[in-house]
Amino acid sequence: MQLQTDKMLADVDDGIGWVTYNNPARRNAISLEMWEALGTILEHFQNDDEVRVVVLRGAGGKAFVSGADISEFESKRANAEQREQYAKASALGNRWLRMLEKPLIAMIQGYCIGGGLATALAADVRFATPGSQFGIPAAKLGLGYGYGGVATLARLVGPSTARDILFTARFLEAQEALRVGLINFIVPDDELETRVREYAGLISANAPLTVRACKASINEFERNPDDRDMAKLDEMVNACFDSADYREGRRAFMEKRTPNFRGA
Repeated sequence: MQLQTDKMLADVDDGIGWVTYNNPARRNAISLEMWEALGTILEHFQNDDEVRVVVLRGAGGKAFVSGADISEFESKRANAEQREQYAKASALGNRWLRMLEKPLIAMIQGYCIGGGLATALAADVRFATPGSQFGIPAAKLGLGYGYGGVATLARLVGPSTARDILFTARFLEAQEALRVGLINFIVPDDELETRVREYAGLISANAPLTVRACKASINEFERNPDDRDMAKLDEMVNACFDSADYREGRRAFMEKRTPNFRGA
């Protein structure tokens, strides 16, 4: 995998595809080159049969992602026209966050702010440490926050809480984030990676076609009913029933052993 930056790292270990935001000097603030590299990594993981689950994390222990790299705003995001150009340049990463068919976990430690929170919300499951903080400070910068990010937030925490987060631009501590449904789990710092690996292992041991079909159904549920592709979902469910994995699952159950799923 050829990346144009060393601020994004990728690794595959025991069925887990690890994506690391590697810009700790700027609390892993996302630059355009990082957005582009993210798309490259996720596309590679999507097409790698060895990868069953993908985990996003930040380097340095102080931030998952602290938002967009504000140092680029003056030259690359100073007005509406540049904002459109910026969106096009970052589209690859955002598109693959939406298109990835495999389970995506956000492993959050420290700041998860702005674009970082938007990235975490694109994940299917979010782990965080007790000292993590969450927020969208768009109102403190005067920039517009697009419909996609607002809608995702509102679907997850409800419109009332989304208004609170966006209008005040305040930061939420981990316990409040858990209470409102922004994250799934709070884990001590020294247990975070171990717990995420264990959780990813649970998913990896299951039938990939079934997990993929379930993720697709949930994604369609969140769309406008008129836009849902029910035929596609039916095809994915039927593929599960026609798969070798389903036959393996039945045999393993009868033989009282752990199934060996291959994703086919």
